[in-house]
Amino acid sequence: MINLTSRSAKKELLDSDEIPFADIRQNMQELNVINTRLGGHTISIKGIQKLIRVSTKEKPLSICEIGCGGGDNLQAINNWCRDKKIEATFTGIDIKQECIDFAKQQYPLLDCSWIIQDYRNVSFEGRKPDIIFSSLFCHHFTEQQLVDMLQWMRQQSRQGFFINDLHRHWLAYYSIKLITRIFSQSYLVKNDAPLSVARGFTFAEWNNIFIAAGIKKYSIRWKWAFRHLIVYCHE
Repeated sequence: MINLTSRSAKKELLDSDEIPFADIRQNMQELNVINTRLGGHTISIKGIQKLIRVSTKEKPLSICEIGCGGGDNLQAINNWCRDKKIEATFTGIDIKQECIDFAKQQYPLLDCSWIIQDYRNVSFEGRKPDIIFSSLFCHHFTEQQLVDMLQWMRQQSRQGFFINDLHRHWLAYYSIKLITRIFSQSYLVKNDAPLSVARGFTFAEWNNIFIAAGIKKYSIRWKWAFRHLIVYCHE
């Protein structure tokens, strides 16, 4: 049985620069299915709900995702905003040109500004996004890198930020390992999905990261299936 007392330092295949984009595309498509069926998109929408301020006078609401990949999270939030008659615009930031190109192809009608860049090198001119978020992105980084990320999201957002990411737990690890072994056609998903869980964080580890970042008054909520929804709201 795998020991998940400490998070794995092993790099995911997806973090390599040598993966053919056809394989990355299949990986993103399958992750969208997983997010849809296991409630990942629903968790991101809950993050938006917690940060929307009724008193906000400026419209539209501006929402930015870092590590946006193929744009599936942004599209899911867009669909929710449209159903709720909330006017919103979107920004997607990803370091990979191919991911942004794929997102544009998938969602040509999405009102989104796409930025091909390491998020750390992005500084918004004029109006900053109201809400910044990441989904299944943080587990790719070290604790110190996450300290820097939290500080960046706090500085660059007007209303706050949220994080939707994996809870490191043995049941999550073996469940996703079995599910992907049976249903996945992607070697990236089969390798990286359980490894992502092993690289995830516990509640206590998240608390330590926020303490190191000097950020207070945040909330961490456990969500099915083995996710943490972390929300910080500006006072």
